[in-house]
Amino acid sequence: MLHAVSDSIALCSRDHACLMNPHQNHAPPHSSDRSELGVTHRLRHWLGKWLAPQPSPEDVQVDATPPSSPTISLALQGGGAHGAYTWGVLDALLEHPDLQFHALSGSSAGAMNAVVFADGWLKGGREGARQGLAQFWGDIGKHMPWDFMSQRSGDSVGISPLGKALSRWASCFSPYQLNPFDLNPLRELLTSQIDFEGLRAHSPFKLRIGTTQANTGRLRLFREHELTVEVLLASACLPKVHHTIEIDGIPYWDGGFCANPPVFPLVLDNEINDLLIVLLNPLERHDVPRTLDEIEARMSELAFTAHLMGELRMLAQARACASAQPSSHGPWEQRLLDMRFHMIDPSHLETLHQSDTKLLAHGPFLEFLNQRGREEGQAWLAGCVGAVGHRSTIDLSTLVD
Repeated sequence: MLHAVSDSIALCSRDHACLMNPHQNHAPPHSSDRSELGVTHRLRHWLGKWLAPQPSPEDVQVDATPPSSPTISLALQGGGAHGAYTWGVLDALLEHPDLQFHALSGSSAGAMNAVVFADGWLKGGREGARQGLAQFWGDIGKHMPWDFMSQRSGDSVGISPLGKALSRWASCFSPYQLNPFDLNPLRELLTSQIDFEGLRAHSPFKLRIGTTQANTGRLRLFREHELTVEVLLASACLPKVHHTIEIDGIPYWDGGFCANPPVFPLVLDNEINDLLIVLLNPLERHDVPRTLDEIEARMSELAFTAHLMGELRMLAQARACASAQPSSHGPWEQRLLDMRFHMIDPSHLETLHQSDTKLLAHGPFLEFLNQRGREEGQAWLAGCVGAVGHRSTIDLSTLVD
């Protein structure tokens, strides 16, 4: 999908089908098109290197939403067990009877939340989505022994010394040595809960699931009509923990390496102008990592956040250029200016500053994160839902300066 846009974004006055064909030859832009290049040429170059070729689109048609209803798309960040925080945010959003949803994107845990959300909605509407998320995270929380968790000050918890010791020991081996038969409880959980066939045919929302092509390092987005359990496992495939997932002969790793979460897909291929980005990694940390574990955790977090910051920076710069050149607006520039951005950032939540707890898939801890997420979702609804359809509630330029 987006590979096509990268090849032809300067010619965005052409119809959408033309933009979506990554292999169609395009003539050089006419002189009347060149005014758009000042805004778009860097995006074309960046997107072309970032995105793997995508198959021709076959979007499932979603129901039209009445214009009077506030409607958003969701970009959901991944982060292991911290994804239970997003579960809480989604649970709160689903309680708002008038808020509608159009599309969801995500990588890793964000992809799990997006697909479980859509599957539950397909089966039972809003309440079905809430039940599906609760079932999924409830089942996830049954797999970690108590001995792997330790209580810290206040409500804070972490990985126990035993859990850390086992993790360090396991890091000395590849998953092909530790798990030669590729046993993965998540596969059974997903196949038992998700109706992949139903979603491929009748997804209630557009879905964009991020994966990383291990042999090229480029982002591959899977759409709702392509969903399989292999796609979800690929999106969450940490290569030090799981066997590489192959789909049609191509090896895939965690989508967070390339997009966490994918934002551009919901900007370029979306009829809805309001996008809510739900983060798990705090945008800013005030402490300096000093121990080896803290340094390694921060390095990993930076690697998984770098592409998001790159996307936001490019969007902010492109919007600024488009705003400064009102006389040369094309469809792409207008699309950028029409977008309204919203964000839920958990920087104030101390628990999500602890990177080791991303491995803490323990029931009580997941419930704790769910409650914190619910509170944040409710706060966003109280303060920001009225802006949907009217204005952004974050300024992208201040996030990336």
